[in-house]
Amino acid sequence: MPSPAAFLQTVKLPVLSEVAHRLIQTLDDPDASVSTVRDVIALDPALTTTLLRMANSALFGLSRTVNSLDHAVNVVGMSLIRARALSICLSNVFPSAAGLDRTEFWRSSLACAGYARHLAARLGLDEQQAWLTGMMLRLGALLIGQQDPALMEAFERLPRGPGERWARQRGALGFDECQLTGELARRWDFPAEMVTALNAGGQPMAEPPFSPLGAVLHLAGLLADGALSTPPVAVDLPEQVMVKLQLDSETLAAELPDVQSFTETSSDAA
Repeated sequence: MPSPAAFLQTVKLPVLSEVAHRLIQTLDDPDASVSTVRDVIALDPALTTTLLRMANSALFGLSRTVNSLDHAVNVVGMSLIRARALSICLSNVFPSAAGLDRTEFWRSSLACAGYARHLAARLGLDEQQAWLTGMMLRLGALLIGQQDPALMEAFERLPRGPGERWARQRGALGFDECQLTGELARRWDFPAEMVTALNAGGQPMAEPPFSPLGAVLHLAGLLADGALSTPPVAVDLPEQVMVKLQLDSETLAAELPDVQSFTETSSDAA
């Protein structure tokens, strides 16, 4: 069976904008300043407009109007604005894939991102890095759909329990969409921590070293699958992963935010 790297040679890869590439470079740069990120975003007027609309939406719940990029960065924060900017850049370069409902795909991605951020906050991890990585987790599925729409339809076929999509992909391809996204992120020069986490998203206990962010992505993906099922289903989170992260299932379940809080503003967030 082909590796994720070999698979990527069979599809036309999306071309990121110069703005996206420059924003990615700042993710791994501890010296990147607020003004640097602001100036990069400002190079794309359409992106700036979308971010301002987002900043004024219910997503951030601000009590006053944000009317400039400077204002948005100062009020919302550089890290959050950068993560949202990159998510917009990514969603714009991926074409629709046959066999996949684009609206539901991005809704699922937003749910995964939201749960990843929630879990990261509990564990003391970088919340915005977790949000962005969670948002990216399923990008590999779009590449699978581009290369083989029939296979994509088989992976998406209902009924489909939480995490079952990953198992179907590994059975047919030898790898899952998370690993495909990880290889894509590596080629786009995302930080190594994000690449490692994405590769581990489908199977966080498969091989060392253990990635806490990868385990967070795994749980977030399962929770998103369960919350967005029709009807929603309770997710039996893997005990080994929960123990490794020192999380308690009952406490976590009692504190989980409503998935609607992540997805109701999807038109602005993705």
